[in-house]
Amino acid sequence: MHNSSKVIASGDEYAVKLFNDNGKQQMPAFPQLSDKEITSIIAWVTSQEGGGGGAAATAATGGVTTGNAAAADGADASGGGKYMDVLLIVLVVVLIVLVVTLAIIANLMKDVLQGRKDLDGRDVEILEQRFNWAGLYQSSALRGIVGVVFALVLLYVGVQSVMAVGLTQGYQPTQPIAFSHKIHAGENNINCAYCHTSVYKGKSANIPSANICMNCHSQIKTESPEIKKIYRAIERKQPIQWVRVHNLPDLAYFNHSQHTQVGGIQCQTCHGPIQNMEVVYQYSALTMGWCINCHRETPLNTKGNAYYDNLVKLHDKSNSAVPFTVSSNGGTECSKCHY
Repeated sequence: MHNSSKVIASGDEYAVKLFNDNGKQQMPAFPQLSDKEITSIIAWVTSQEGGGGGAAATAATGGVTTGNAAAADGADASGGGKYMDVLLIVLVVVLIVLVVTLAIIANLMKDVLQGRKDLDGRDVEILEQRFNWAGLYQSSALRGIVGVVFALVLLYVGVQSVMAVGLTQGYQPTQPIAFSHKIHAGENNINCAYCHTSVYKGKSANIPSANICMNCHSQIKTESPEIKKIYRAIERKQPIQWVRVHNLPDLAYFNHSQHTQVGGIQCQTCHGPIQNMEVVYQYSALTMGWCINCHRETPLNTKGNAYYDNLVKLHDKSNSAVPFTVSSNGGTECSKCHY
């Protein structure tokens, strides 16, 4: 399985048939792939050929399925804010309709009253009175209220501008190669760790090298203009100049494997529905407050880890009603991220 040449040389009928049917193109050896990864690739190929291996491919790739569930949870969490926006818009529309309706009714009543002949002088005076807009404009009280509101709006805008310094949520740079996560991670169910090989074992999630791209694209879509850019980078022995999307300040320490491997956090929890993105953008705020809130709300999985036994006992004695979260383990202390 790791070396197609050896399988063909052994006389395996299926391998020889594939070799002959595909113009006797030699597939490179992949000694670095595990049996599980090879099974995932075969399951995906089967799903593309017959359409019946989709479930097998999903099960084999593992992380994407659970990631979709995490993305759904994230969508539910953010859905509340969207529903509130919709509700506010509906309420504003209803209010405008009510005001317009009352204005129409008032005009109709006025027309009806003007047509009556039995009105006395006071009724006629009230009916024909006009609002003094000039007096309202010259009112010192109104000018004071407008001035205060204007000052508060300026103050709010200023504070928001200051608070937004360094905040790059929604940042979506144009990349040198039009790589689609929707096609790779979404439609083809490629596990994130296949390309980002250090995502579960390194401080940062690495950008895949051109060689990883060529594991597939030495045979797939070789005539694509975007794939040819990878060929040119390899021929020139130059790295692809990908534009970094997620940038944390140097003053903050962040360990990727601590969250993915130890914490079991899915990629979509922080990066959003990455499997649906044609062009990747920064989904989360990645601010200190955002991180601290996550540490306060995320329970620690302490089962089977004796390191936490005494800590959990002490926590349960002091406050058993509150779950043992990252914050309970010191996850909100300054020195955890700033040292």
